[in-house]
Amino acid sequence: MHRYARLIKLYLILMSFMVLGISLLFFPQFVSFSGEENSYYEVFLCGEDVGTVTDEETARECLRQARRRLARPETALEDDMLFVDADLTFEERNSFFGSLSSEDDLTASMVSALSDHEERTYTRCYSVRIKKTIVNLATLDEVKELLQKVMEPVLSQYDEGESYDVTISRDSSSRLCVLSASIEDTNEEAKNESALLSSEAYPSAGIEAQLSGFFDAVTPQVAVNFDDYTDGKLTKVSFDSRIEIASTYLPESEIETLDDAYQIVTGQEDVTTRYEVKNGDSLDSIAQAYGETADELISDNGLDAGNPVYKPGDLLLVRVQAAPLALNYTIRQSRDENYSADTITKYNDSWYTTKSEVIQDAVEGQRRVLEDVEYNSASGEAVSTTLIKEEVVTEAVPEIIEQGTKNPPTYIWPVSGGYITSGFGHRTKPNAAASSYHQGVDIAVSTGTAVHASSGGTVTQAGWYGNYGYVVFISHGNGVETRYGHLSKVEVSVGETVSQGDVIALSGSTGNSTGPHLHFEMRINGTAVNPLEYVTN
Repeated sequence: MHRYARLIKLYLILMSFMVLGISLLFFPQFVSFSGEENSYYEVFLCGEDVGTVTDEETARECLRQARRRLARPETALEDDMLFVDADLTFEERNSFFGSLSSEDDLTASMVSALSDHEERTYTRCYSVRIKKTIVNLATLDEVKELLQKVMEPVLSQYDEGESYDVTISRDSSSRLCVLSASIEDTNEEAKNESALLSSEAYPSAGIEAQLSGFFDAVTPQVAVNFDDYTDGKLTKVSFDSRIEIASTYLPESEIETLDDAYQIVTGQEDVTTRYEVKNGDSLDSIAQAYGETADELISDNGLDAGNPVYKPGDLLLVRVQAAPLALNYTIRQSRDENYSADTITKYNDSWYTTKSEVIQDAVEGQRRVLEDVEYNSASGEAVSTTLIKEEVVTEAVPEIIEQGTKNPPTYIWPVSGGYITSGFGHRTKPNAAASSYHQGVDIAVSTGTAVHASSGGTVTQAGWYGNYGYVVFISHGNGVETRYGHLSKVEVSVGETVSQGDVIALSGSTGNSTGPHLHFEMRINGTAVNPLEYVTN
């Protein structure tokens, strides 16, 4: 009995070793602890224990597989992009026995951990930037549809043939992958394409090419009449702002509908522009015109609140309401207008520059004008005008003026020193036999003071002249005459030519005079004028 018990015990020990050996051969997930070479890693994803591996690269590959599986390619949109916070860490373990995770189990555990930390799905879309305004649309077709919708009010009014279309292309001026939008004339493009195809299909060569070039060179210009133009025709359309389009990824909640995007790009917003200060402007008047306050103008332009300094010609920042995007469009228009011919001047070398006469009155003419007028769709105002053609209906008659070319003489003070005792014009208490209207000026000087010719000319009177006493009259031409009265001595004679500054007499008190002085008088075409308005010293 004791013998059988020993055999049974030996048999059990043998069977245990056999099971252990088979386990080591066929179940490698169990590792024995016998140093560093048998260590393994506990894997943590987003703080969760997801399994064990023998090397870190295996875990990273499983994470890539988990991301792909989480993206659900069988149901997700091609342009969807998933963002998940994936924090992968490892802790080294050493154990006599350790269970390793299979790649499938590890991947499944990672999918579960990532799902708990899934943030949100970003969708591919297109951001449209216009100045500082940005709208996001789902597709490039919607971007084009938006821009076509901006064009629609103008095209529906002027372009019955639907000749204009939006073109989206690569922006060559940008280093980034940015698109830009423009408006193309499809009719013109078709003509160019037709001409290009024709020239490419049947190219000229040899003598044919030379003859073709010769006849092209001598083709006469064909005159274009008003009837050849269509009045009110839309000739050009363009966006008034630069448009930049870029592909991006955004949450679906941040992508606008087409209608919302249209309201944004055509709605009114505050923008700044520059206003040129004009004569008579004040801060209050400028502010009122733009719906602002003077304080806002001062703040926006950095002016001194206590003493704001500005002048005509300065540019001030003002606030206006404007849409981010509008159209500049050009309409060909004709109109009739009156016009004036340029004035013709005929010069007369015998007249002074102060003399001119109209010898023919101007008469306005009439002409037809054809212009390309550029408008802005937001303001409705004309931006620029380009003349295309004009045709005279009635010739204008020019004004003809005869103008003198000679510089008029200058006039100097006729005596050295002295002071005025009686001015030109009305006087209240004239002396006996004197007029109440003084036709010159009286200059108080002592008897015998030299009297000089105020300007050069010819002596027309020299001697006694009634109440003037002794006088000298000098004609300076063009109806101008100076007179010198109450002289004590005359030094010139009638017909004598004198120069400016020559001594012509000595002052005195002859004639109707109350004391020594010089009466100095100037007449133009026989009418007395104030000599003080003509003398230069």
